[in-house]
Amino acid sequence: MKVLEAPPAPEVRMSNGLTIPQLGLGTWPLKGDEATAAVRSALSIGYRLVDTAEAYENEEAVGKGIRDAGVPRDQLFLTTKLNRQWHSRTGVRQACEASLARLGMSYIDLFLIHWPNPDQDRYVEAFEGMGALVAAGLVRSIGVSNFKPAHLEKLFAAGLCPQLNQIQLDPYRQREDAVSLHKKHGITTGTWSPLDRNSGMLKEPAILAIAEQHGRTPAQVVLRWHVQNGYVATPKSANPQRQLENLDVFGFELNEAQMDALRALNRADVKIVDSDVFWH
Repeated sequence: MKVLEAPPAPEVRMSNGLTIPQLGLGTWPLKGDEATAAVRSALSIGYRLVDTAEAYENEEAVGKGIRDAGVPRDQLFLTTKLNRQWHSRTGVRQACEASLARLGMSYIDLFLIHWPNPDQDRYVEAFEGMGALVAAGLVRSIGVSNFKPAHLEKLFAAGLCPQLNQIQLDPYRQREDAVSLHKKHGITTGTWSPLDRNSGMLKEPAILAIAEQHGRTPAQVVLRWHVQNGYVATPKSANPQRQLENLDVFGFELNEAQMDALRALNRADVKIVDSDVFWH
């Protein structure tokens, strides 16, 4: 299917009042010139959300792609994430300044704790330190990534609440416990690897049937499912045509029966990266 242009992604409002595009470009595992070209291409197509991280080792390349594209900074939403060695009140400031230097930016729109790393148990302290980054104008909003409900509850107990939690989520892994807790506390749900192309999910008969009904690709159907659930999805692609297709999901709508068919794909046997043991 040839997509000639993609409409801009609508935005959702986070608890701090800041809006974030509902669909953006994920950049892992792109590096170097490939990452730069992917970011430049995506921004020229119409993407305005770019997601990176210290652990991806591509912040310099992402920053170059942004500059090459020439999109005004105030029209761009940039997310990055910090690693475990910075989990302290002062460490998050060091991590932020280092990311800003690599990106070549003066501020970050959304700064996330990448993994909770409960073995060192310092993510509450780290999140406390992130508040000062907002006050200093270095970041506009703060959040977490890969936090399970138990990790979030420790933040709540300390009087803290992230604006967004970015988690592994797709029709196979619907994470109802996390999503329900997010809604209760006004946390925006971000989704990484929203298409999970490696699991064969895009070959599911239900997804293929819905794609045929709408004249869309299976990936577009799944991304539309994310959008209609109110999630912020960041699919990765370095291919301009696929980038166009991924962004072009706002001109159709899944009906309730189709949403039910996708909800029925939830599987307890599909692996989820365990953030109690996996770390950055």
